[in-house]
Amino acid sequence: MFGPRSALLALVVALLAGVAVWVDGVKERFYIFEHGKMHALVQEAIELYPNSTAGVVHHISESLRREHGPHMNANPFPDHPSWDAYTALLEDEKRAQQISPYASEWVFNNAGGAMGSMYLLHASITEYLIVFGTPLGTEGHSGRHTADDYFNIIEGEQWAATQNSLVMERYPKGSVHHLVRGKAKQYKMHEGCWAIELAQGFIPGMLPFGFADAFASTLDIPSLYHTVRITAREMVGNLLLGKV
Repeated sequence: MFGPRSALLALVVALLAGVAVWVDGVKERFYIFEHGKMHALVQEAIELYPNSTAGVVHHISESLRREHGPHMNANPFPDHPSWDAYTALLEDEKRAQQISPYASEWVFNNAGGAMGSMYLLHASITEYLIVFGTPLGTEGHSGRHTADDYFNIIEGEQWAATQNSLVMERYPKGSVHHLVRGKAKQYKMHEGCWAIELAQGFIPGMLPFGFADAFASTLDIPSLYHTVRITAREMVGNLLLGKV
């Protein structure tokens, strides 16, 4: 029977749907990143630091912090030397530069059967920017997301395929893999593959995919806790700065 409560529920659902459609239509007004410029910055960083993944991340982070200030998390490799100074280091010293001093800001991420390490550079309602990858290699399902995802490969190579393709897509170092909102692929990151991942759209809608494996398989509650802690801190902080 369609009574007052049902009518109220229908009205609330209709209002929420209307708000969602409106927000989707204007979401680009809230973006602070432009994916083409991000790709150009990644290529610039690779050229400056051709043999140091940490150096690439350092340059990208410092450049974005100068441009966007408080909207950015800390540089994960704050003390990485210039390229000339880096090349003069011994091999053990170079290896030490690839380890971030901010262990509490890095988390394991298990999603869609794939596993990697993640560092959050920025998170808001409409955008996130992360360092994601693995020194070991991984493979899984991309998920179907409420945002466009731009995977800028800064080291190694990523492979991908759609469900109807008998051939794979290859994304080497310096390229960008655009996963269109609502689409899904199988993907593989080879040993030593790292990326700067920019997602733009409705970010909260992506979170269940990122959390599901913690409940269904890994039971890695500490990693889940830190993921939620860091994401909420950055999202709330950006909201307080007026960044949706």
